[in-house]
Amino acid sequence: MEWTLLFFLNSILLGVGLAMDAFSVSLANGLNEPNMKKSRMSLIAGVYAFFQFAMPMIGWICVHTAVEHFKAFDKFVPWISLILLLYIGGKMIFEAIKKGDDDTENATKLVFGTLIFQGIATSIDALSVGFTIADYGFLMALTASLIICVVTYIICMAGLAIGKKAGTHLKSKASVLGGIILIAIGIEIFVKGIFF
Repeated sequence: MEWTLLFFLNSILLGVGLAMDAFSVSLANGLNEPNMKKSRMSLIAGVYAFFQFAMPMIGWICVHTAVEHFKAFDKFVPWISLILLLYIGGKMIFEAIKKGDDDTENATKLVFGTLIFQGIATSIDALSVGFTIADYGFLMALTASLIICVVTYIICMAGLAIGKKAGTHLKSKASVLGGIILIAIGIEIFVKGIFF
């Protein structure tokens, strides 16, 4: 593969495609926390972007070192995403129903451990991108992953901003909606991974 405009365009489009799950989760997080500060938004988007960068690189490394082991792991990806997102979404819904009032200050705040789980769950399918960029040299694979990272960051910041705006209007129902979105994403990743 050569350093052409097509390489950069493909990397951007790959980033957009991979960032859609992270965008939806960002939207849910924004709904759940409508008073989120910009620094917190940046941290959340940064975590998702980091995982979207790391997973294709890990996949690329696996392709160049341990392809057989990586292929065996690939069938568990949909299950891992489903379990993580069902747990996180279910917890959001349960806590929102348990609180049961309209006070947005009582919205469940996203803790760092949950954020890491979300980052892994929304990017684990990006491991397979390592196969699509397998013919790239290390520097090109790194560049493609960095482009994916930047695109993901921008898209997640947009998702958080949209979610925050909608969350302010939806009040306590936002946490339930956010949880439902996370569960739906988990099911969608699972169905795509198992049947397609």
